[in-house]
Amino acid sequence: AYDRYVAICKPLHYGTLLGSRACAHMAAAAWGSGFLHAVLHTANTFSLLICKGNALDQFFCEIPHILKLSCSDSDCLREVGLLVVSAYLVFGCFVFIVVSYVLILRAVLRIPSEQGRHKAFSTCLPHLAVVSLYVSTGIFAYLKPPSISSPVLNLVVSFLYSVVPPTVNPLIYSMRNKELKDSLKRLITECFQ
Repeated sequence: AYDRYVAICKPLHYGTLLGSRACAHMAAAAWGSGFLHAVLHTANTFSLLICKGNALDQFFCEIPHILKLSCSDSDCLREVGLLVVSAYLVFGCFVFIVVSYVLILRAVLRIPSEQGRHKAFSTCLPHLAVVSLYVSTGIFAYLKPPSISSPVLNLVVSFLYSVVPPTVNPLIYSMRNKELKDSLKRLITECFQ
């Protein structure tokens, strides 16, 4: 989101604001925080006392399902604390993305030409689509009401959450390519005739 913000709102400063050093810092921060998050949850998960079997109705080990197998409330509280800290960090990133796009929208609406606005929106839409897809499937996976929860639905939702966004991501980003758009239109037209 910051990349798009600088590209649209401060295009003349793009090279200085997003030079190789800034990109390396942002990548290191993203990778470092992801690694720290994974290490904390993994270490805490391995320290849980499991007394309710060791089988999960999932195709990978999600933390809420592992916590259901634990027999120690204090271990669960420690993990819930980590999850709350993670939720705050994710919420902070989400707020940063929303603020960036509000500023981008303000800047784009000030562009006098229709073609300029279209070009600016086409720069942002792939990223916004990917983020929306990831956030919406994640929200549904983790914040759905318990009344509609079932093992089969949990399995399908976790599959959708973990597989669909990364699979669709290259397709969404490549939709800016005119040749790909034209071939996709031909394919869809041929399929429905």
